[in-house]
Amino acid sequence: MGAASLGVEIAAARLIAPYFGASTIVWANTIATVLTALAIGYWLGGRLADRRPHLGGLCLLVLIAGLALAVVPFVARPFLDASVTGLSHLAVGAFLGSLVGVLVLVAGPVLLLGAVAPYAVRVSVTGIEDAGRVAGRLYAISTVGSLVGTFSAALLLIPFAGTRRTFLVFALALTLVAALRLTRWALLAPLALVVLLAIPPGGAGRSVADGRVIYETETPYQHAQVVQAPDGSRRLELNEGIAVHSLYRPGSFLTGDYWDDFLVLPRAVLPDAPHRLAILGNAAGTTARAYGHYFPSTRVDAVEIDGRLTGIGRRYFDLRGPHLRTVTADARPYLRASTTRFDAIFVDAYRQPYIPFYLATREFFALVRARLRPGGVVVVNVGHPEGSADLERAIAATMRQVFPSVARDPVEPTNSLLVGSSTPVLASTLTNRARTLPPDLMPIADSAATRLAPAPRGGPVYTDDRAPVEWLIDASILQYAANRGR
Repeated sequence: MGAASLGVEIAAARLIAPYFGASTIVWANTIATVLTALAIGYWLGGRLADRRPHLGGLCLLVLIAGLALAVVPFVARPFLDASVTGLSHLAVGAFLGSLVGVLVLVAGPVLLLGAVAPYAVRVSVTGIEDAGRVAGRLYAISTVGSLVGTFSAALLLIPFAGTRRTFLVFALALTLVAALRLTRWALLAPLALVVLLAIPPGGAGRSVADGRVIYETETPYQHAQVVQAPDGSRRLELNEGIAVHSLYRPGSFLTGDYWDDFLVLPRAVLPDAPHRLAILGNAAGTTARAYGHYFPSTRVDAVEIDGRLTGIGRRYFDLRGPHLRTVTADARPYLRASTTRFDAIFVDAYRQPYIPFYLATREFFALVRARLRPGGVVVVNVGHPEGSADLERAIAATMRQVFPSVARDPVEPTNSLLVGSSTPVLASTLTNRARTLPPDLMPIADSAATRLAPAPRGGPVYTDDRAPVEWLIDASILQYAANRGR
């Protein structure tokens, strides 16, 4: 039971992430719900065991728990889709949405799993003299099972079998163990789950808004899909499928979106194209690919924590470059271990809608400056709800603790690029140097120069000790939804 309950906890967080994110708030809701359900299950299991203290009752309980677990991934998508739509009109953020999702989907099966522990103790104890020994042995077995469930779900089942099949594998194990001690009819339950395991999850080929899914996979970090539009353009969607993390247009290296501004903004500081560039949060490589085309002499370190996305980039997004080095690593540990000094560092690492807190702190930007050459530049993509500048103010205030000059380019209604350097970041400098850029990039530089201005002031300074990014984003989403509802 320990293996199933902890495995379900890991899988439940993965099930919720595509809709409400994977922030500490969502994890707190998941853990709290599981613990509460287990506590109620322990109480209920003790009462049931005293009423029917025999093995048949225990096996029936395990069988029901397994079947309840198997239902979860099949009802999750329609329920969570409806939850996102309905709760958005009520102006609630990830906290309440994820709490409702976990409660409805997994609280019941976990409660039943919790009831198994005291029931097993009651059935196993034959006399008061061995009660302590039996209970200790069962709890030790359960704890070892919890470790097995945790690591098998996180390292094997979710990455290689997917979230749906992770639920089915644990459900199959439960029903099989229970059915072996019940009637022959009970064997139909695990047989049915074997059939469900053999059915591939729906994916490539299905239609979505403005295109169809041509590739879909579960990675160790997230759900990823490639959507191709009728004009042949492709976009990489992660988890919730709302934000686009990489974009490819056939026959072009430009996107018409915020990625293009990464090609020109460094020239507001640098006299030439960067000789060494680090992209932290490369995804499928939209920016890295464009640099390889327009600035082939630039040496690019494209850093992405999820190596599967790099493979997707090479296969579906034409990720290549004459001096491109792809690195599978978390951004901050990579930067800390690096001995390279860069002319420019780009930070574009979101798990929508949250930027990892440790990439938005004073200590992180101090590390960035230490890895920049004198006069180098950092460009940070700040995604935010339309009309909200709270996160932008906070990150700008934090960057000013390290960089004397911080400017902003509000390139899209939901994206602002913050530019920091030890030398002045000036629109006039970008305008003057626009003529030295490739012809395709000149109008982009001119447009960026008209928007480039000092970054907003008044935000809090984030540190490694205190950086409430999730709460700030949730509050911004609440405010945005409330304003739309008026």
